[in-house]
Amino acid sequence: MDGLPSILAIAVKNVFYPTFLNEPLILDSQSASIIHHTRSRLNSHSHRVNSMARLNYLLIFFLTVSSGNGIFAYEDAPPKEINQFLKTNCLDCHSGSKAEAGFDLSSTSKNTFEDWTRVYDRVASGEMPPPDDSEIDQNKRHNFLTATQNWITREQQRLYRDLGRSRGKRLTRIQLENSLHDLLGIDIPLAELIPEEPLSHGFTTVGEGQPISHHQLKQHVAVIDAALEEAFNRAKPNSNPTWKHEFEAKQIARRNPLRRCREPEMRKGLATTWSSSLVFYGRLPVTTALSAGWYRMKIRAKSVRPPANGNIWCSIRTGECQSSAPLMTWVDSFEVTPEISEKTVIAWLPEGHMFEVKPADAKLRKAKFAGGQVGAGEGEPQNVPGIGIESLVLERIYTGKSQSQIRETLFGSYLETKTSDKRTLEFDLKEAKILIQRFADAAFRCPSSPELVARYFTPVSEALKNGQSFEKSIRMGYRAILCSPRFLLFPHPAGKLNSYALASRLSYFLWNRMPDEELLQLASEGRLDDKSILHQQVDRLLNHPHGQQFAASFAAEWLDLRLIGFTQPDSKLYPGFDSIVEHSMLAETHAFLNHLIQKNRSIGELIDSDYTFLNSHLASFYGINHVSGGDMQKVSLDSQDHRGGIITHGSVLKVTANGTQTSPVIRGTWIADRILGTEVPPPPANIPAIEPDTRGASTIREQLRKHQSDPSCASCHRIIDPPGFALENYDPSGRWRDYYTIRVGRKNKRGPRIDASATMPSGERFHGISSFKQILSTQKHLIAKNVAAKLLTYATGAPVAFADRPSILTCVAETEKDDFGFRSLIHAVVDTPEFLNK
Repeated sequence: MDGLPSILAIAVKNVFYPTFLNEPLILDSQSASIIHHTRSRLNSHSHRVNSMARLNYLLIFFLTVSSGNGIFAYEDAPPKEINQFLKTNCLDCHSGSKAEAGFDLSSTSKNTFEDWTRVYDRVASGEMPPPDDSEIDQNKRHNFLTATQNWITREQQRLYRDLGRSRGKRLTRIQLENSLHDLLGIDIPLAELIPEEPLSHGFTTVGEGQPISHHQLKQHVAVIDAALEEAFNRAKPNSNPTWKHEFEAKQIARRNPLRRCREPEMRKGLATTWSSSLVFYGRLPVTTALSAGWYRMKIRAKSVRPPANGNIWCSIRTGECQSSAPLMTWVDSFEVTPEISEKTVIAWLPEGHMFEVKPADAKLRKAKFAGGQVGAGEGEPQNVPGIGIESLVLERIYTGKSQSQIRETLFGSYLETKTSDKRTLEFDLKEAKILIQRFADAAFRCPSSPELVARYFTPVSEALKNGQSFEKSIRMGYRAILCSPRFLLFPHPAGKLNSYALASRLSYFLWNRMPDEELLQLASEGRLDDKSILHQQVDRLLNHPHGQQFAASFAAEWLDLRLIGFTQPDSKLYPGFDSIVEHSMLAETHAFLNHLIQKNRSIGELIDSDYTFLNSHLASFYGINHVSGGDMQKVSLDSQDHRGGIITHGSVLKVTANGTQTSPVIRGTWIADRILGTEVPPPPANIPAIEPDTRGASTIREQLRKHQSDPSCASCHRIIDPPGFALENYDPSGRWRDYYTIRVGRKNKRGPRIDASATMPSGERFHGISSFKQILSTQKHLIAKNVAAKLLTYATGAPVAFADRPSILTCVAETEKDDFGFRSLIHAVVDTPEFLNK
């Protein structure tokens, strides 16, 4: 029963098959027909379908039926007002295989709700039919819009009523890791065992973008096995060694001073590493992990031969630190001064990995060493700065639950019964049933019925009766529970979420993890239906340390910050950018968003603010000179700083550039989608992308004029180009510039002066980032509407559909009194029917 097919067979036979296919569901006729066909096929071929294939087939079927829009037939055909309007005004251009923009409206039964929403929005905005066409009867336009609005809303709400709005949603890889940590009390990284997940509607949490294939099922089981292996190992006596080692400088430095290598050298009582571009220089073999785990390192260090300000920024990374394994993992950065100071970090070290500590400020002068190795004394005459380590303390730690807590989670009181004469089969069966019940309740995030628990307990009892050990038997049961769709998915019935389902939705929204004891207790008492208590919990979760990660998790996808390291600015064109700058940029945006949430600051500050959060290194990179200290701190801004609002954060400016050139199209599209909520369709297939002219013969503005003159491009470029031009004064590394930089041979040449002016679609004219911000600051209701939509999508795992629009408008109206405060928007989203229902 330990094999992969066997454990999946338990999940299928005892959970999924009886509880999904044999339970009555309220479905439309097409879905009911598919279910009948699937059940018949499985029943008629059950002797030939192995357990893996059956579970795979069922899960894929479940997600296909429940997550997409295209599979459902309309209950009512589009009203005649719709068909007549399309026939009169649209079908001449949008019909057949040669339909304009590939948008065919000739067969309305084939169009999805997204297609109908697109039609409605284009007609409502006056964009379609084109203004230069013959004048449209406004009464007919009004009748068309009313009929379309009522029909789409009625059809979508029918689907919500029958199947729910959020369908096929499962745990993301981060949520899976956190859930297993919560359940088992372990702390090992698990998300890295699963590949990066695709985005759907901007987020990994959206059900229709969460495929489940045979390969992904195998990965899921591999994660479950790794988690259980760690938990059961941690439960064993003497399996949690913790230790603490202290090292002096002479132990940290290279052992043989005559050997050329990449370890620090002894200099005046300090283990010294000089500023250099040599990789792995500064590695610390004394920190090599003999076994994988979490390690705490505290170093005492000072600057050596510092620059004029006396401070040197250094990086801390981990890796194998050898040429055959060049990848390094970022841990942290810190600033050393002429006086000894301490820095403490905690990092996961795989077996054989070590810490590396080195000067990493790109502005520092760097030493050069021949042959890829450093000899003692070779850096001294080059007059470069360095870091000198006085001492180091390394500890092996555990960040999860204690051993006694893990033992109690896995075995309850069973291990307390030490004498073998009391451990009879009857005793073992009784204890196992209690444990399976308790574990299922915890894993499924709600109480499990005796009938459901019996499906997991039956194979465990059979194993015990066949003489298998208690540990192996109970572990098999836990494995089956964790392979169940009830753990991996959110299998709530259509309609209002019950208290337990609401607790899960709230917790995974704000914490990306399972509901805690307090939430579950309130759910058991049915008190989450009380709005005041629900909102108390929203505040509690946001104020909790777990809640401090909400801004980072949400922004990673909403603002594309997960891509911050995807490209690197060209160091010849944009010198001064380094890894410390990059991670400080992330910290700036995270701190800023957390401030908006904790202080309920206006959503308008996404566009402009008179403050930001900086450390001295990022401030220096931005050209702001009145900031000192290595910690992120709130800093007041002046107009000449050219900062304020996340649209001028380096993190955003970097992810919207390619490292070599900026593109108003990319940045403008980003502003339209991420900030203003303006849909920008993909460009026509026959229109080539704009390639930057690196020779400087033409500016990006001159190149874009060709697209703006093309009728098939103009409608979009009039929306996306102006915001992009407004940000042209910021180079690909996020710095302010007045001129373009052109590389000529081995030298940089000043290119054309930047023109950051443009005209908005409304006709408003701006002449740079300041006046552009002034225009957007009058549109806070649009920004609030978009942020509410992003929050709702992220929280529920379903994009905002046409029928959901009234709720988004309600969120905007309810928060206007707070100047559209970010925290108020979160509360308003939690109040929506879309959040409170499946």
